[in-house]
Amino acid sequence: MNPLLKIFTALLALFLAAAIGVSIAVAALYVHYAPTLPDAEAVRDVRLQTPLQIRAADGALMGEFAEERRIPLAIDDIPERVRQAFIAAEDERFYDHPGVDVLGLARAALNLVSTGGERSQGGSTITMQLARNIFLTRERTYERKLREIFLAIRLERELEKDEILELYLNKIYLGQRAYGIEAASRIYFGRGLDELDLDQIAILAALPKAPSTTNPVSNPRRAEVRRNYVLRRMLDTGAIDATEFEEAVARPVRSERHVAASEIDAHWVAETVRQMVVNLWGAEAYRRGLQVHTTIDPDYQEAANQALREGLLEYDERHAYRGPELRLPAATREDPEARARALTAIGVYGRLLFPAAVLEHSPEDMLRVDGGAIGELEIAPDDTEWAGSPAFERGDVIRIRPHVDGRWRLTQKPEVTGAIIAQSPEDGAIVALAGGFDFFDNRFDHAIQAERQPGSAFKPLVYALALREGYHPNSRLVDAPMVFDDPALGAEWRPQNYSRRFQGETSMREALANSRNLASIRLLNRIGTGAIHTELGRFGLDPATQPNNLSMVLGTGSITPLQLNNAYAVFASGGKLLSPWLISRIETVDGEVLYEAPTDRACPAPCENPAGQELPLNTPQGPLRYSDPVPVLEPGVAWQTSRMLREVITSGTGRRALALGRNDLAGKTGTTNDYRDAWFAGYNGDLVATAWVGFDDNRELGRQESGGRVALPLWTRFMGSVLADRPEHPVARPDDLIRVEILPDGGRAESGSASASTEWLLPHQIPERGQSAHNDIHGDNDRASELVF
Repeated sequence: MNPLLKIFTALLALFLAAAIGVSIAVAALYVHYAPTLPDAEAVRDVRLQTPLQIRAADGALMGEFAEERRIPLAIDDIPERVRQAFIAAEDERFYDHPGVDVLGLARAALNLVSTGGERSQGGSTITMQLARNIFLTRERTYERKLREIFLAIRLERELEKDEILELYLNKIYLGQRAYGIEAASRIYFGRGLDELDLDQIAILAALPKAPSTTNPVSNPRRAEVRRNYVLRRMLDTGAIDATEFEEAVARPVRSERHVAASEIDAHWVAETVRQMVVNLWGAEAYRRGLQVHTTIDPDYQEAANQALREGLLEYDERHAYRGPELRLPAATREDPEARARALTAIGVYGRLLFPAAVLEHSPEDMLRVDGGAIGELEIAPDDTEWAGSPAFERGDVIRIRPHVDGRWRLTQKPEVTGAIIAQSPEDGAIVALAGGFDFFDNRFDHAIQAERQPGSAFKPLVYALALREGYHPNSRLVDAPMVFDDPALGAEWRPQNYSRRFQGETSMREALANSRNLASIRLLNRIGTGAIHTELGRFGLDPATQPNNLSMVLGTGSITPLQLNNAYAVFASGGKLLSPWLISRIETVDGEVLYEAPTDRACPAPCENPAGQELPLNTPQGPLRYSDPVPVLEPGVAWQTSRMLREVITSGTGRRALALGRNDLAGKTGTTNDYRDAWFAGYNGDLVATAWVGFDDNRELGRQESGGRVALPLWTRFMGSVLADRPEHPVARPDDLIRVEILPDGGRAESGSASASTEWLLPHQIPERGQSAHNDIHGDNDRASELVF
């Protein structure tokens, strides 16, 4: 036999033997590992983690929360060029191999030998990467690699190629907490995949190898090198031509991290709802793709945001200008691009206050500024005059905001804060909630969490309970000086009216309209604090949180804007106590209903909660659980209180609300000692809303900064906006009232009395003819023996 033939035969035999041996070894290993490998069919059941989304009543997005950012796409919705880029970069023979690329593994093995055992080059196919990402760990061991290979082969037998590619492109980690290509596209470029340019597609396709070190946000230079590699691979595989390649590699790498853009500015609502849902489902809530629908009305919410921010800025402009926020370094202020980057980093405050760098200024002339993304602007002296016409230096960073007629105005970040909350008096649903000026600066929700003294805004609760005791709106009170002994303090308590003046004899309605402290204290003293204190639960308040003494009527206890608003809803609803609620429905990403609020607003009656879940609204005083409206006041008492609160607006401390030109509004101002809190709570038949303003550190707002001056304009701006196109809807007079002629002294008139006025009273309020009702002029005790605080 030819010697060469003998050698060839021997080598062939050795090769076959080796091949058989390797096959037997591989088969043995497969038999060993197969029982521990997951079924390939389980891949189809893998739930791609999708974020928790909070939505307004109309479905608009208010917030998105996730441990991982994912936006799954079907393979047909993934642009072909995106698929080509990933295949060119990661697995050129994807559509040809059976899950394992032997040539790629051989290349990786040779590289391993040539580098002395250093794993610097992998041979993983897209299928192998998918197997590792879904089922296996990322530890770099030979055993894990074998399991990866075997599982990839199993996946290829059970799944179509496009199914594998779809799962891979939706599962792959691409840095910045983004999983999947659509989420990465939105995070890095703020756009969907179908809007990306070729160079941006290549940047995404470059990420799987090292997403933490080659992403365009953290390392644009390394991202550019890797991007150009992907573009070269696309050119080599024929996915792009030379012209496209040259144009793409010439473009600079530009990217910044984009967060999910909410359609509605309601971050405090979204955060509150997030906490409620996580309390039920824990961390799983972030992975199930839950769609949480709330009661928030987008138009009302935007009106609340604008009213609160404008009102706080108006207050701020009445006080001192605090100067520029900072001064840019010399190198930055002289470089337009550096200035723009610095201003972008500073950011817009409350979606309204833009940072700007001063370019040129003299107090008598225009203030010229660089607004970064909004360009160079000129601010007229009239729009800086409120700040005392300050002189700025080049490089000073100030705040500006849009003003009338296209002008811009000097402003500053307000230190004061506030809240506006609004509910439906029909069922208690919260339709708007603004918890402060800027959520990302201060996440404390002042609407739900801020416990503050309500001042005179508390008086209507006491007056309503007095009506239940038999008083009526024309019952006579005395507004005159009073002195109370307080042994606990070793001193005397001498309460005062806000105006420091006294009215003398007055009716209940006049005392409430003009917020007469002394008349109100006499009223409570006459009834007894205990009798009123135990009844505060009728307004949803815990009596234990309120003082059981005469100062109670002056609002010296603590209450949140939500609690006060819900208490006023008792009047607006005709005497029913409502449950504040936010969540109307929770669905899975597949449309399965997990929760539906037990109210007609959320579902047709009779409402059923599929999962039996309860979603209480958490407050500082504990959770508030939904319950059907509970009658707590006689409808006549609620209507009488509303009529008295209407006079607060027509002739009392709330007269600024007359500017709305409506005859269906009722409400009450509130101002606390030393002007630390300013309130206005009010309503009509459609809506009840409360505005509060104060400082977090409880400092004084300033002299004359009362509820009527500070909080009422916020309320008026909000209500004027949301009720502009709605007909008047006063609280309807109920059938339990009787028309009675009442004399000026509060007694019942004889028939035909010319001095009498008409009152609508409940039977137990009607005085005997010729007898004044609860006239506090006579027999009143101006000096109480003890006042316990």
